[in-house]
Amino acid sequence: MLKLTRCALLFGALAAFTAAAADQTPKYGPELQGFHYPYPLQQFSFSSQGQQLKMGYMDVPPEGEANGRTAVLMHGKNFCAATWQDSIKALSKAGYRVIAPDQIGFCSSTKPQHYQYSFQQLAQNTRDLLQNLKIGKAIIVGHSTGGMLATRYSLMYPQAVERLVMVNPIGLEDWKAKGVPWRSVDQWFERELKTSAEGIRSYELKTYYVGRWKPEYDRWVDMLAGLNNGPGHRLVAWNSALIYDMIFTQPVYYEFKDLQTPTTLMIGTADTTAIGSDVAPPAVKATLGHYEVLGKQAAKLIPHATLVEFPGLGHAPQMEQPERFNQALLKALRP
Repeated sequence: MLKLTRCALLFGALAAFTAAAADQTPKYGPELQGFHYPYPLQQFSFSSQGQQLKMGYMDVPPEGEANGRTAVLMHGKNFCAATWQDSIKALSKAGYRVIAPDQIGFCSSTKPQHYQYSFQQLAQNTRDLLQNLKIGKAIIVGHSTGGMLATRYSLMYPQAVERLVMVNPIGLEDWKAKGVPWRSVDQWFERELKTSAEGIRSYELKTYYVGRWKPEYDRWVDMLAGLNNGPGHRLVAWNSALIYDMIFTQPVYYEFKDLQTPTTLMIGTADTTAIGSDVAPPAVKATLGHYEVLGKQAAKLIPHATLVEFPGLGHAPQMEQPERFNQALLKALRP
């Protein structure tokens, strides 16, 4: 009886802690209303797939003397344009105009009820934004899922890309071809409905930051958790599920050989990110997400590629060691 009482007390305390943690998680609107961006947020309105959509973006002018070049920063799946804040500042100080959009389905942009997601569609959306801003040619920088998008953009619009930079891109391997089980959109949706600040922090600590947490990362956990915890909870989760299906079923890996643009790969070698590794059989999981190997392999596949490694850093070197990363980025962009 005493054991049962202790278990009941422990369960009650755990439930109370979980409820308190949920109460402390911010609640942002479905387009991240209430979250503060580091630079003024603008909106690009356009029509796509029979509906009116809005794409949030930051357009940051160069500080001091402009160098006449534009850098477009593409965020990852669990990131937003705001997470580029340190790189935006460094690029702007160096004379670049910087465009940092939130893709449709993400962050400050529209979450459609129905949308056929493809990297081609997101690339076209981005191209339409840049043409609306009268930007003909730009440096394209993509992180994580943004690396897959940046690859597709560069394949579709090679004449509009001055240089391609990929920062710990996912898609350096084909997970389904390696044996990761397929999940339906409904299964992804059920998974995404369970998103919590605690789960985000635990995953990012292990996968993104190699067990090293900094207080400044809490803001990005709040950003994602607050979006998922807000009034658009189910719509945010549904779009996230559709996007995961896009990522898993539309590899760019096989087309690296076709890239015509000078390319720089920037790789934190301790990264272990791999879509579906949570459901992969142990033998398959052991083969996934080895960025210390994947970066080198990709650099050999991509014509005119340069590899820049950050030994011991994880999935987001631009956030883990921004000063070191930005110094390397500016060096890579020198004419």
